[in-house]
Amino acid sequence: MRRILLTGMSGTGKSSVIRELVARGYKAVDTDDGWSEPQPDGRQLWREDAIQALLTTEDADILFVAGCEENQAKFHMQFDHIVLLSAPLETLVERLATRTNNSYGKVSEELRRFLDDVETVEPLLRRVASHEVRTTVPLNEVVTTVLRLVDA
Repeated sequence: MRRILLTGMSGTGKSSVIRELVARGYKAVDTDDGWSEPQPDGRQLWREDAIQALLTTEDADILFVAGCEENQAKFHMQFDHIVLLSAPLETLVERLATRTNNSYGKVSEELRRFLDDVETVEPLLRRVASHEVRTTVPLNEVVTTVLRLVDA
């Protein structure tokens, strides 16, 4: 089984890409949906036991996992590809402000944390990514590009 990590900052479209991959028949997991646990500082971490079990269960030819948590680096070596989803900062801020399915980034403290994370975390993700896909094009194009890059 090939394992693909889709990572990136909040608002890059990870959840949308996962939904479209599922619609196309792929096994795809959004780690925001029960695979992470909140921390006292408001952040979240992957539930490492659950993620490890997910990565070792071979019930599909390819597995897409989407998320961006600090402890994901512990699992990087288990992925065949790490795809960074990215967009310009102005686009991300607008998406956070207007999305209706996730409240993260709508209060000033979270927005400040997000802006700090874009400055410090995104460059780290870029260094470990095998591919980067800009999500400013239509979702169908983003997903088609991801599938092409990972030979799916």
